[in-house]
Formats: sequence, structure tokens, C-alpha cells
Amino acid sequence: MPPSITIKHQPVELFKLLKFESLASSGGEAKNFIANGQVKVNGEIELRKRRKILAGDRIEFAGDTAV
Repeated sequence: MPPSITIKHQPVELFKLLKFESLASSGGEAKNFIANGQVKVNGEIELRKRRKILAGDRIEFAGDTAV
């Protein structure tokens, strides 16, 4: 079962989600991960740092998947 992330306020920007969930140590690091194509949203590589994430979206990063 993939880890679950609770989104309290929708929508949330992708880079902020990575930062707030401690998947990245800073917003800048999160933006770099996204720009380098290391993050997938719903199975597709996502290059938009400010992509709006909603409850139910599937995030893949560093070999982990979270919904």
C-alpha cells in the first residue's frame, strides 16, 4: 500500500507538497527535482513546479509512490 498524504487545503502546488512532506529539504531543492524530471504525477513526468495537486493525485518520487 503506497504511503498516504493528507491534503488539508486544495489545491496545493507540487513543489510545496514535496517540501512539506519532507521529501525535499527546501522549496528550491523540490523545484530542482521537478525540473530534472524526477517527479511523476499520475504516472506522467511533471515539469511544472506549480502544478496544482488535488486529493487522489498519485505522486511518484525517488522510488516511492504517495496518494
